[in-house]
Amino acid sequence: MTSARSITASVNPPRAAFTDFPLGHTCGPPDNPVLQRSILRQALALFETRSEPGLVDLGYRWHQPWKEEARRLQDHRTPRYDTPQYQNQDDRKAAEASYGPEIACGVCAPSQVPRT
Repeated sequence: MTSARSITASVNPPRAAFTDFPLGHTCGPPDNPVLQRSILRQALALFETRSEPGLVDLGYRWHQPWKEEARRLQDHRTPRYDTPQYQNQDDRKAAEASYGPEIACGVCAPSQVPRT
């Protein structure tokens, strides 16, 4: 199941069910279990009824012009850096104690084993 048509089409899945809903809402709006179950049943039915590979548009559209609104939104995420970022000095000290000051971050260098 997908609500990202172009991304899903680019990987050429054997079968995929598309709903034109915002990301994170592939089965429909919150608090609508009847619709959500209906969409899920239709998507699962593709395993039995679909003999050709491809992306099937189930025909569902979001109830408001969400795409235009999403395009107007500003990106307010925190910038990413190439170096580890810590919330405070205690976090930095703990990372350096585990991984050493030259690495200092198990996420940035996950192949490194913590010092014991």
